[in-house]
Amino acid sequence: MEKLIAQLIRLYLMSGTEPDGLAQHLLGQQTVSTPLVSEDGFTRAIVIDFPRAAEDETRNWSQLCEVANALQEKLDFPAPAVSITGGSAFRLWLSLYEPVPIAEVGRFLSLLRAAYFPDLPLHASGAVELPPCQHRETGKWAAFIHPGMGAAFAGEAGLDVPPPAAAQLAFLEGLQSITPARFEDAMAAMHRPRAAAPVHAPVAAPPDGLLLKDATLEDIVRHLHALGIEPTFRHVLPCRG
Repeated sequence: MEKLIAQLIRLYLMSGTEPDGLAQHLLGQQTVSTPLVSEDGFTRAIVIDFPRAAEDETRNWSQLCEVANALQEKLDFPAPAVSITGGSAFRLWLSLYEPVPIAEVGRFLSLLRAAYFPDLPLHASGAVELPPCQHRETGKWAAFIHPGMGAAFAGEAGLDVPPPAAAQLAFLEGLQSITPARFEDAMAAMHRPRAAAPVHAPVAAPPDGLLLKDATLEDIVRHLHALGIEPTFRHVLPCRG
């Protein structure tokens, strides 16, 4: 448990802090909401909720995939963590290496929406129940999950039993934080007006959801080469289990 707490602090909490009762929270003995914003208005975490829609129980997973892949492919961010809440939502977890003002997080999300997701509301949580924990209302367990298995949880509230602490630790140990330079570069890139596309011979459009659904590795490489991009491979979130 100490190692899991250390990873949560390394990635998402202000340096040198450990909320009271966090160990009991992770063991399911109590459920507490942990503030992510310091008293002076700084944070090291951007946690985005993707609530389930009544008309489409799987759409929130597809939306999370779209956002997570854009963060990695377009902004060159390290892979984020993904969790289920034990209620009716997925969460995307971004770790910042250095604290930033919470107002800057709001500006980042506004730019992200404007650049790539104009129809998708994106809001960061100021306080969360850190996984793993038991949801107060449903009794289900919130947990970090393997991104490749997210679609299997679409329509599910959470886990019926506590997730193994060793597995939760393994999900977090390999994660990296976004450096200040990378964050600033991303903000600048989204703030700049998007240049008009140069005129080239037409290229056949890729299948819908190419990077998320049915494309082979060769399809992805061919598509990127058509765009003049030399691919570097990192984890891409699939929308199917």
